[in-house]
Amino acid sequence: MTADSQRNPDIRSSVIVISSHVVRGSVGNRAAVFALETLGFPVWAVPTVILPWHPGHSRATRIVPAHADFTSLMNDLAAAPWLGEVGAVLSGYLGDARQADDVARLVAAVRSANPKAIYMCDPVIGDTGGLYVPESVASAIGTRLIPIADIATPNLHELAWLSGAPMTDAGSVMAAAETLGPARVLVTSAPAMMSGSTGNLLLSGGQALMAEHRLIPKAPNGLGDLMSATFLARLLEGVPEEKALQMATGAVFEILARTARRGADELTLETDSQSLRTPMAMVNMRRVRSMADRKKT
Repeated sequence: MTADSQRNPDIRSSVIVISSHVVRGSVGNRAAVFALETLGFPVWAVPTVILPWHPGHSRATRIVPAHADFTSLMNDLAAAPWLGEVGAVLSGYLGDARQADDVARLVAAVRSANPKAIYMCDPVIGDTGGLYVPESVASAIGTRLIPIADIATPNLHELAWLSGAPMTDAGSVMAAAETLGPARVLVTSAPAMMSGSTGNLLLSGGQALMAEHRLIPKAPNGLGDLMSATFLARLLEGVPEEKALQMATGAVFEILARTARRGADELTLETDSQSLRTPMAMVNMRRVRSMADRKKT
């Protein structure tokens, strides 16, 4: 941290967010930066690709920074005099497989400046329809970034691809998550125990926690980006993991439910920012016997 931030406890750690940028919509950096700043964290935002809107709406112009330019920008950040201010790095969607090396190099620089910094890798590579990035990008995230992450936040389908294991039930999800590598793995869109629900499953320290809420069909994109950023913010605040999971899940579900009632095709973050600060939605929390626990018995 800088001398100024050490003197003033009201100045929070900065977060570097590295992901896609859309002109219209609430996905990628637009969702993550909004959540972190709403919860009081300064953000350094790095776009890996620029799009007019989420590709799920329609095909459109895609601008990926020239690799040499992107590398130079990341090198500048790695040498920035303010790097000690950074308390976390969050990476998401990559526009080029080579960007993974740049992200890893920046993470190393941040950790050198602040050994307590957290690196969260949100491996934004696919969903129910399979991979929506080139396999080279997915492989780069899996081999270069997941192994150095403190926290990984794959959705169910990303976990299946990264682990190479079928996701047939809660047991197989936990087994795959426990072998992924990072000390903490948060699996979004995990199979819930309650009918008509979906869940966020957190595995940490040999323990498994599930946060469940009602399933809302045809949800807009950006929920994973929002969940990762909100969960990270709560951890940076010092909130215990179980409470952080409950608060982040409740906030995302509340925003989703309100967006759905409005019939909006993008998350209405600007209207529902209070849901990030003080979520009121009911979330069912339960402890699940992890595979590590089952092996002990």
